[in-house]
Amino acid sequence: MKEEPTSSHDVWTPPEGSWASSADRRRNMQAIRSRDTKPERLIRRLVHAQGLRYRVAAKPLPELRRTADMVFRPSKVAVFIDGCYWHGCPEHYVPPKTNSGYWSDKVARNMTRDRDTNQRLTDAGWLVLRFWEHEPAGACADQIAAEVEKRRANPRKPGPEAAD
Repeated sequence: MKEEPTSSHDVWTPPEGSWASSADRRRNMQAIRSRDTKPERLIRRLVHAQGLRYRVAAKPLPELRRTADMVFRPSKVAVFIDGCYWHGCPEHYVPPKTNSGYWSDKVARNMTRDRDTNQRLTDAGWLVLRFWEHEPAGACADQIAAEVEKRRANPRKPGPEAAD
């Protein structure tokens, strides 16, 4: 049996600064969606069926480098559907067995960023609604619709800085 020469293509080396511990892990992590997940699509479909329109994967504030899953600009409502693993769900988060230091730190940074996002949007007059991916989609959609309708019915008065 003839042995084939080994080339540099046979040995995988992670790109500089890569978080992947193997080629398979890297491929797997790259396949994970950051938007249009099944829970997001289902909730969006239910909210849309209630007659509400929104922006998908949009920045609520132009200066904030973060996007919400659904944005209702006139009502100032930002909706986030958080994945249990990536956002540290208290019910379902399981620390990884491989490269646990990196991934646990990553989830902790995500949780810190989520709290910062909530605070910045709230300070700017936005209502932030966060749901876990495991929550019933119908209940999420109903709460979103109720909050948007409430804000439409009772628009906030402009602050003193808006009065001229």
